[in-house]
Amino acid sequence: MTVRITLISKLVLVFALLSVLSACGNRYHIRHDKAPLREPTELEMQDAIVTNEKKSVSANRPYTVLGKRYTPISDEHGYQQQGTASWYGRKFHGYHTSNGEIFNMFDMTAAHKTLPLPSFAKVTNLDNGRSAIVRINDRGPFHDDRLIDLSYAAAYKLGYHLQGTARVKVEAITLSRESPRLTYVQVAAGSKLENIQLLAGQLKQELGLGTPITFENNLYKLRVGPITDDNQAQSLLKTLQQGQFSRAFLLYSEQEL
Repeated sequence: MTVRITLISKLVLVFALLSVLSACGNRYHIRHDKAPLREPTELEMQDAIVTNEKKSVSANRPYTVLGKRYTPISDEHGYQQQGTASWYGRKFHGYHTSNGEIFNMFDMTAAHKTLPLPSFAKVTNLDNGRSAIVRINDRGPFHDDRLIDLSYAAAYKLGYHLQGTARVKVEAITLSRESPRLTYVQVAAGSKLENIQLLAGQLKQELGLGTPITFENNLYKLRVGPITDDNQAQSLLKTLQQGQFSRAFLLYSEQEL
């Protein structure tokens, strides 16, 4: 009898440990998304205030999710598109967004697959005409049939929080700038400065553009630029990626590097 009880106790302990490990392996504290336990206030549903914010470097690099590669656009000016909006709430509340901020389901924010982070957009519910201005600080939704993911507060303001999705129009909002945003293409990084300098000289001669080198995180990083025209930047990036720099990506700066 003692042996049997000991064996049962060990099995109970094993199952308990497996349950703990399973819970630790899940990033979020709940499995399925849910609405909050209260309605957003009028103050929480006020439109986001549009400002000229510095774009994130890391959050605007190309990325891959579920085997699909996405390339964020460098300039949201003139962006306008219609599609399906969804919303996200309690499951993600308190966790980091792709922009490194903390998601608050009562903030007027949104997730978009390719608009720059951060940026601002007017989202209009095409079924009822309601609109809201949101600050885009996250990536998603990663469904081919969805265009944008709004915070619960924004979805509530647009009147589709009960349906889950809505047909919307998304229009980027930009402010005039005193100086143009500068774009660079990062082409290489390495620990040996002489190798990076040699490559910089070759690219400067071939492309006729600046090739600044910065030292970050114990690596020398080579960029090409600055470029003020988005079409030129995208064309150069494509050319470099088709050559020996397949992992090149765009960087944005408010001042010359």
